[in-house]
Amino acid sequence: MSDGPLLMIPGPIEISPGVRAAYQGPPPSHVSPQILEAFGSSLEQMRRVWCAPQDSQPFIVAGSGTMAMEMAVTNLVDPGQSVLVVNTGYFSDRMTMMLRARGAEVSQVRAEPGRVPTSQDVEQALALGSFAAVFATHVDTSTGVRVDPKSICLAANDHGALSVFDGVCATVGERFEMEAWGADVYLTSSQKAIGLPCGLALMVVSRQAMHARGQLKTSVPLCLDWHQWLPIMEAYQDRRPSYFSTPATNLVAALDVGLKEILGQRLGQYRAMEACFRNHERVAGAMRSAWESMGLSLFPFSESIAANTLSAVLYPEGIGPELLGRIKARGVVVAGGLYPGRKGDYFRVGHMGYATTQDDMIVRTVQAIESALVESGLPVSGLGVAACREALG
Repeated sequence: MSDGPLLMIPGPIEISPGVRAAYQGPPPSHVSPQILEAFGSSLEQMRRVWCAPQDSQPFIVAGSGTMAMEMAVTNLVDPGQSVLVVNTGYFSDRMTMMLRARGAEVSQVRAEPGRVPTSQDVEQALALGSFAAVFATHVDTSTGVRVDPKSICLAANDHGALSVFDGVCATVGERFEMEAWGADVYLTSSQKAIGLPCGLALMVVSRQAMHARGQLKTSVPLCLDWHQWLPIMEAYQDRRPSYFSTPATNLVAALDVGLKEILGQRLGQYRAMEACFRNHERVAGAMRSAWESMGLSLFPFSESIAANTLSAVLYPEGIGPELLGRIKARGVVVAGGLYPGRKGDYFRVGHMGYATTQDDMIVRTVQAIESALVESGLPVSGLGVAACREALG
């Protein structure tokens, strides 16, 4: 836990003591035995965490989630190619901007804020044209909604299109089975449910997607090019020194530890990723029980499409963004709204990564929000905490 207020926003998040210890200290050389091992081990573990096939290619690059999105766009799409975006909010809009900047012909299937396009909507859109790829945001951080990635993957496969997912606010916290569903790219950043400080762009790419990169007619910016990074990843996996651009060595050391912690999770009879997915579901369920007990509603229209990694909670009548300061005064930091035109309507609480293994952090968060609501005039004293504790078990 951090020394200051508890950070319960949708990223960056609280990190484990083990990750913090691995991250701290003088930066090691990118060709030191320590980093060769940590980098190679991280690449191998990413396939397991992503539930990806052995012939898939992980990439670990210094950068942000936005850069990971840009890498996916520029390595897969030529100007003039048609792509479909399953649009669920702010970050789908960003992906659309990137694709149009690349020169792609972009079609979108949309839903009103707080809803998601149905699998039938996606199927119908795909039937209207010939698309090189389908891009979707697994969890939109701005609205807290979650798409069904399996149905999108299957639909894309049926229509001969690649499937690309922005998993920035979903990876590790939401079920994603890259191999079983035939997904082609799943990308994220280090400061979300992966449980690291900010600074790494992470993705796993299918063999089919790597083949598509080889078929591009338009060049890719050098620092984003999978073909430039591929020999570096292959060398590190073999524990051999290599160089294209200096990696963030402290973060790589922390990534190795963080991935081992994820794969070492247990929840009853469940192990590794199944335990991790179910634990995020458990905590999300406890949060929803707390909101319901206090009469609060979610931005998503139904629980079935609400993310397990964050809650986007509508302010109750008569209460607005001033609530954030009252929560912070109680030692917990949550985030305001992000969706354009609706920012003042709701607040967001992150519950992913390390915090989901620490029930005291979850209860402390609900307690701070409950107390701030009481100060704001809502008679909910004791309700949220009791519901949360009961749901956590």
